[in-house]
Amino acid sequence: MYRFLLTPRWWAINVFVLLSIPVCLVMGSWQLARFEDRVDSHQARQEHSAGAAASQARPLDDLLPLTEDTVGRPARITGRYDTEHRFLVPGRRVDGRDGFHVLGLLLTGDGRAVPVVRGWLPGEADPSRVPAPPGGEVTVTGLVQAPESESSPGAHAGVLPEGQVGIISAATLVNLVPYEVHDVWITALRPQAPMKAVPAVAPEGAGLDLKAFQNLGYTAQWFVFAGFVLFMWYRLFRREAEAARDRALGIAPEPGPGPGPGYASGPARGTSGAPGPETSRETAGGSAR
Repeated sequence: MYRFLLTPRWWAINVFVLLSIPVCLVMGSWQLARFEDRVDSHQARQEHSAGAAASQARPLDDLLPLTEDTVGRPARITGRYDTEHRFLVPGRRVDGRDGFHVLGLLLTGDGRAVPVVRGWLPGEADPSRVPAPPGGEVTVTGLVQAPESESSPGAHAGVLPEGQVGIISAATLVNLVPYEVHDVWITALRPQAPMKAVPAVAPEGAGLDLKAFQNLGYTAQWFVFAGFVLFMWYRLFRREAEAARDRALGIAPEPGPGPGPGYASGPARGTSGAPGPETSRETAGGSAR
């Protein structure tokens, strides 16, 4: 009854099923592994951020170039604040409140500057509310951050008033100051009053962002594909097996829909072939006359 499985058609169907199901399962498992890696990275980063302030800060040069492991670690940098070039970064939220970052540039011994987010203040960006940076040589301890981009949370790529920047990066600042700028920035752990410390931000693609949940969605999608392929194979197999069983029992398949009304299966009346009743009557009448 199952000899139909040896036909070329079913050989092709079975090969397709045997290849597609493992591919779907492998792809689904890979997407699930990527999601789990992002979850583990997010949890590790939260634990690291919680204990970062208590750990010993290292010189910034020891943490460069930045990697996912070094972003968010405490760093130490010594220099002098540039009091002529001070910037505000509007549109930043901390603890669910709108406000702005206070950005200073710390000039180091190599002639370059390190952007330092000295703190955060609520409300509209207003330079009159910002305390002046400390004078002379200072040592700043803070958490190392990767440069921002247009897709970073709170970033603003449009035109802003003088003294404000929308993205914290060397590409943004290098055209505003007469010296080179490190392509990293630091958020100070101990800001001046009344400013509040800015929490570290996970690098893009390293936390539970939209891409992480896309991986989870792709996982479900691949597993659903595998189930759908198996379901369609079973449906085709069952239909073919029932048809083969009916043939073995001598049960003819049900005929298709018959001809519609008004369809004449024989020759038309009055044409060649067997005469119709009216023709017969006419012939008989003629003979009688």
